[in-house]
Amino acid sequence: MISKELADSVLSAINTERLVETALALVEVPSPTRSAHDVANRLAEIIESAGLTVERPAADWPEAPAVVTRLKSGRPGRTLQFNGHLDTVHLPFVPPRREGGNLYGSGISDMKGGVAAALEAVRALSDSGALPAGGVLLTAHDHHEGPWGDKRQVKALIRDGYVGDAVLLPEYCASPLPIAGRGMAIFEIRIRRDGEPVHEVLRQMDQPLVVRVGTELVARLFALSDELGRNSDSDAGRESFFVGQIESGEIYNQSPVECLIRGTRRWTTPGDVELVEMQFRELLAERARRSGARIELSYSVQGDAFRIAPDDPAVEALQAAHQAVTGERLALGPKPFLDDGNWFCSLAGVPGLTHGPNAAGAHTVNECCPLSELVRVARVYALTALAYCPSEAVSREPLSST
Repeated sequence: MISKELADSVLSAINTERLVETALALVEVPSPTRSAHDVANRLAEIIESAGLTVERPAADWPEAPAVVTRLKSGRPGRTLQFNGHLDTVHLPFVPPRREGGNLYGSGISDMKGGVAAALEAVRALSDSGALPAGGVLLTAHDHHEGPWGDKRQVKALIRDGYVGDAVLLPEYCASPLPIAGRGMAIFEIRIRRDGEPVHEVLRQMDQPLVVRVGTELVARLFALSDELGRNSDSDAGRESFFVGQIESGEIYNQSPVECLIRGTRRWTTPGDVELVEMQFRELLAERARRSGARIELSYSVQGDAFRIAPDDPAVEALQAAHQAVTGERLALGPKPFLDDGNWFCSLAGVPGLTHGPNAAGAHTVNECCPLSELVRVARVYALTALAYCPSEAVSREPLSST
């Protein structure tokens, strides 16, 4: 239960204009993945101006050290972590602006707006002195967005002990509350033949047609995706292959020497990382033998599948907070995308709960987030801390294994 007196105290301390200023100040600093140094410094300055102490662990990326701050009640209890990434996808930069009830600009949806809301929750808890026990840990970092980043900072933070008893991640997922999610890898397949590019009529007939090999492989991957989808998991979603890019040749009637295929592989069973990759490599090896072409695979695991018990204390605390703010509990369901919560589940063995603003335009140049959503997230996060932190820390086994 959340004490009404404490809830009213912390909610009254949430400052909407301060939240707007923070969000726009973060968006104002361009930060494509691997270039978040300046925005991390900006966030650290904002935190320090609030009277909070900042730590700057390198977290395996000294070019842009992570940002960490802690709010301690001084009394025993759980630690609730808020974790967000400061990097954005590599698209043309859109400067911040406020129009009506919406905020716009690069990263406002994914996920500088969410980071600003999480920080506002910390500031409200600090200003009100309402946190009765335990503490809050806020972490922010680079290297999230793939394929440019390899998740090294969040993994290093986990390795070095910057982990709470539960983690909230303010990605742009307002509903449902994900208690399961798929693992995901990004792949690039490179199909090659010997020789030089030639006009189609001059091609030796025994030369592999890399475009043909590539298109047949794409068709096979989509067929496999359909087969995998028939065994969808009601909690986690469907397994899949997806191809979003295929590139080859310089002109319409040239027989090229290379074909590139890029896409994703998603799975639903925690711990299947190595099995999924092995099966993929076996499929490609068989295609190479049949076609006579060389087929190389570049395969980058972005995170493993995970599951969280629906009665986990962190789930119950977030549900209580959401009901106190909105009058409703969240539906439980799968996470549509992969985020850093997968790593907290699989590496740290703590529940990583994704809940953030109902924002639009992620991974486009048209990101938009309603201000009311950022305020709602700040309120929910602050009240979740009130509900979760006073109890004793939970001894956990890893939620899934890689």
